[in-house]
Amino acid sequence: MHDALSNDEFHGFHEAERLMSHHRSRARVRERLSCTGFLSDHDVAAVHVEKISRADRALLSAFDRAGRQLRGDTLYVDDPNQRLDVAPEFDHDYTGMAVPDGSDLAEAVSREDGWVVDMEALREYDLVEDRRTTQRAVFLAHLADMMNDGRARGVVLGRFGDSESSS
Repeated sequence: MHDALSNDEFHGFHEAERLMSHHRSRARVRERLSCTGFLSDHDVAAVHVEKISRADRALLSAFDRAGRQLRGDTLYVDDPNQRLDVAPEFDHDYTGMAVPDGSDLAEAVSREDGWVVDMEALREYDLVEDRRTTQRAVFLAHLADMMNDGRARGVVLGRFGDSESSS
């Protein structure tokens, strides 16, 4: 049965699922870190999210630009949807954030027991724009499936009445 569902007939559906999952992950990181003082504190340049064996909490450590540890916090996970899984768009490895050699942050990274949130990237993140972009991408992924199986032959994109206002 799995082979029947893994064929290209549902490629757009699976792509839409992947896109939504990534959006939810980015939004969750933003939402959960806004529950701490880290997002509004511009002295915080990075937050290490420690992955521990207990699924009911995430241990956070805040670091300044020099890589010195400022303070910590604990986010409790009441529901699996609250977990802070890696969001590449904010991960220091993907954003190219510098980690000062010999710093507290470098030591946290070397333990390989979590991931580091680049707070500059997180502060620049626009949840509303991400939602709109994801919505368009999900629509186009589903549209491809519908066109491939003949349920749609074409589509006109734009806002209703745009052609009237340009005359």
